[in-house]
Amino acid sequence: MATPSFIFITGGVRSGKSSFAERKAVEIASKTGGRLNYLATGVVSDPEMKERIEKHQHDRLSGAYLWKTYERSVQIGRLAEEFNAKDVVLLDCVTTLLNNELFSFEQKWEEQFLETVKDNIITGISSIKNCAGLLIVVSNEVLNEPVVSNEMVFTYGRLLGQIHQDLVKEADQVFLVEAGIPIGMKGVLR
Repeated sequence: MATPSFIFITGGVRSGKSSFAERKAVEIASKTGGRLNYLATGVVSDPEMKERIEKHQHDRLSGAYLWKTYERSVQIGRLAEEFNAKDVVLLDCVTTLLNNELFSFEQKWEEQFLETVKDNIITGISSIKNCAGLLIVVSNEVLNEPVVSNEMVFTYGRLLGQIHQDLVKEADQVFLVEAGIPIGMKGVLR
């Protein structure tokens, strides 16, 4: 099978999806001679998130492989020109990016705003994919949980589901990670 140019990886919280994505990026970069790039969307919002971000940063700095890290919480498409066909880019993660985009402005969640947010995320990801040799996108599978009767949570889940569907359509390979085990869902020999 040819080297993919776009891989989408999803799974539950703490399922091992980010570790799998990092291993996949290293594996493909090793085969292609590509440069490893990490596009981190997380922002420090509480002590737990601060600890998680610091752990991820430490792991990338102390590992056997050299990663160039970009910290970008919104408008990721602005980074597209930083990458070329030699680059392997790992974007972690869409759920955090969506959250950042939705809450970066005091804005009512009217349909036009929600559609603009969705389009900005999809366009940003597409722009990076079109410049990089390989883009790996990580997201959380939050739609398996019951949606509470909170309108904001329902709207977020609906929007995330639409983004996931768009990304899966475009992806060469799709993986669902459960309990640390990657399950090939699209474009993977089973």
